[in-house]
Amino acid sequence: MGGKRNREFLAKEATEFLNHVMVERSLFPLMIPMVFVAWIIERWFFPFSNWVLLAVSVWATIQYCRYQRKVLIDDLNKRWKQVLLYTSPITPLEQCEWLNKLLMEIWSNSINPKLANKFSSIVEKRLKHRKPRFIEKIELQEFSLGSTPPSFGLHGTRWSTSSDQQILHMGFEWDSNSVNIMLLAKLAKPLSGTARIVINSIHLKGDLRIMPILDGQALLYSFEPNPEVRIGVVFGKGTQTLPATELPGVNSWLVKLFTDTLVKTMVEPRRRCYSLPPVVLNKKAVGGIFSVTVVSATTQLPDKLKGCNSGGLESSVRNGTSEGYSGNGVGQTFVEVELEELMRRTNASSGPDPKWDSTFNMVLHDDAGIIKFNLYEWSPNNLKHNYITCCEVKVRYVADDSTTFWAIGPRSSVLAKRIAFDGQEVDMVIPFEGPNLGELTVRLVLKEWQFADGSVSSNNTSVVGSQRSMNRPSDDHPRTGRKIKLTVVEGRDLVVKDKAGKSNAYVKLQYGKGLYRTKTANVLKPVWSDKFELDEIGGGEYLKIKCYSEDTFTDDNIGSARVNLEGLVEGSVRDIWVPLEKVSAGELRLQVEAVKVDNSELSGSSHGGSGNGWIELVIIEARDLIAADLRGTSDPYVRVHYGNLKKRTKVTYKTLTPQWNQTLEFPDDGSQLELHVKDYNALLPTSSIGDCVVEYQWLPPNETADKWIPLQGVKKGEIHIKVTRKIPELQKRPSTDSNSLHLTKANQISDQMRQVLRRLRRLVDDADVEALSLAVSEMESIQEVEEDYMVQLESEQSLLINKIGELGQEMYKCSPSPSRKNSGSKNSN
Repeated sequence: MGGKRNREFLAKEATEFLNHVMVERSLFPLMIPMVFVAWIIERWFFPFSNWVLLAVSVWATIQYCRYQRKVLIDDLNKRWKQVLLYTSPITPLEQCEWLNKLLMEIWSNSINPKLANKFSSIVEKRLKHRKPRFIEKIELQEFSLGSTPPSFGLHGTRWSTSSDQQILHMGFEWDSNSVNIMLLAKLAKPLSGTARIVINSIHLKGDLRIMPILDGQALLYSFEPNPEVRIGVVFGKGTQTLPATELPGVNSWLVKLFTDTLVKTMVEPRRRCYSLPPVVLNKKAVGGIFSVTVVSATTQLPDKLKGCNSGGLESSVRNGTSEGYSGNGVGQTFVEVELEELMRRTNASSGPDPKWDSTFNMVLHDDAGIIKFNLYEWSPNNLKHNYITCCEVKVRYVADDSTTFWAIGPRSSVLAKRIAFDGQEVDMVIPFEGPNLGELTVRLVLKEWQFADGSVSSNNTSVVGSQRSMNRPSDDHPRTGRKIKLTVVEGRDLVVKDKAGKSNAYVKLQYGKGLYRTKTANVLKPVWSDKFELDEIGGGEYLKIKCYSEDTFTDDNIGSARVNLEGLVEGSVRDIWVPLEKVSAGELRLQVEAVKVDNSELSGSSHGGSGNGWIELVIIEARDLIAADLRGTSDPYVRVHYGNLKKRTKVTYKTLTPQWNQTLEFPDDGSQLELHVKDYNALLPTSSIGDCVVEYQWLPPNETADKWIPLQGVKKGEIHIKVTRKIPELQKRPSTDSNSLHLTKANQISDQMRQVLRRLRRLVDDADVEALSLAVSEMESIQEVEEDYMVQLESEQSLLINKIGELGQEMYKCSPSPSRKNSGSKNSN
């Protein structure tokens, strides 16, 4: 076998040599027939001398040596070019027209749909948080990047080396007139109406830098310097009376929004990351939970930066300058950790090398985010502390179930790390922004990733009762038709607003158009255990949470949060602690469970209505309404909108706590039930003092929901209503299982009370005060359920007695009297 391979190799090398000789020596093909003729003469006519064969052998040997030398030189040149490619700081420009031609071929069918889908989700999230004041609400309707792809490296590309980091430089230019991005804007007062904002052209030009990291597992990309940005905006006619004219400031606002997004995310030294995973698991991450520990810092602040005022230093340090500041030195410093709208603050520490060792739980509402660390100087007697500098770490979920962390290193180098599983620690030393301002040591731990199908990543210990992706069936069914049972359990470390040291805290919840509120807990560590039932909404709807501290005049906001309720698993309770945003401390404990609605309830309570029933709405009262009159009161009444029907209550004069106790009825056709609380004016137009939506569609037939609904569009105010979905067939139908149903519900209540009593005895023995207070609150809620059930039984008993009395009277009227019987008998005789 080996001899055969050697023969093949020698034959191949001989063939290559002959080809080389025939190319280099063009007369060589003529020598072959001459040698053949000479051999014939030598063989048949007369012999030549032996020197001819010797000369041919020497000539062939010389040619073969030249050939081997050329092969060696070509091989050395090839290797030398590779060495220059990896070691040279700058390589020559290389043209890449082939890349643009390839991109043009695959743009429409492959790249454009994927980029449009990804960018549209980013634009939607940006529009929710960034909009001008004259626009009340803005929605994304269409998103298309057009038929013209961007162009790369029109003037060539080159590689450079900076601190052992390879960087690819290429130009980027995108000039397209076929872009179609349509926004629907609802204008705020005094402008009224809607307008369509269409982006039909875009111009983006800049120098792109691409850096491979993590041994080629990911790419960092950014612009240097700021790119040129131009956007073409046109305006369409709205659904109301708004003319098709240009809205002032919209074009500049969109350009500023786009430019700010680029500067904050992908203009040097800030970079975005594109991962190149070896395996794609096709899982969409919708959120994550991280543990962030701020360990210590090494500050090297110059004297002219110490003790400065907060306003000017922020701008000067971020611009890389430190002019015109003087002070006596930094005494104590602290770090504020910021992730989206979630902020946490360490304690103050003194010295040039402060140590904090403060750990916080941070929640991310996407598959990528920026954890920012702001360094402040502590000012004990000043509410506004002195900002010094900052640094940041970016995090991204990778499609192979790993996580990438990266940051800006010394002299704009790259710090990048990747972890393969949850619970793994990442220690990073990040330089502060600005020239030689020191560095910060942080420790990051990924606790879990949450995915759109309801699963979470493995090795998780922070969520109790969550089901893993390996044992969870695929969630292919639609996410409507289920209920979400939500319990607001307790809170901890809430911001104290009361001078007595109590928080007087309560929680408001908003899910879709439904609003809910807990009771007020007048303790430092509140325990509510309030339970709510929500109708599940698809499309990635967030549960919005706001925590307030109740006060005499106005309630103080002590934090807010968002919770993603996508993909909840039926029969699995998620017990989570949610950090509050826009405050320095505070967490809420929630228990969330998805429950499937029975088919009988679903068919009787579909959005289309029952067809032969009606909605009975009892508007009882309201409280804490805003004062619409100069005298500090209001003249409130309620206008009810149900589809095309409109009804109203009576007017209650000069009060902020009106009582109406009016019953209104509407045919059950599944329309939206809206309540608009108005202030009555005899001469002037009526003014709005709040509105709300009553969620009734998923009510079981002939069952009443009694609830307080917070009013929207105002700072305070609630309305008390009762709503019932009446179905006459079910009312007239005698229920043979009513006794068994009552017994079942009574048994359930008694079983719950027995379980809580057993737990109370065990907790009393264990002297667990917090768990004991929680159990007592649970017992109180069960007691309230029992009282409501007793009231229901009493009402049913009174109705039954009345029916029996009416039946007896009917029987008495129908039966003949004794006198009539006697007279009848006499007449017959």
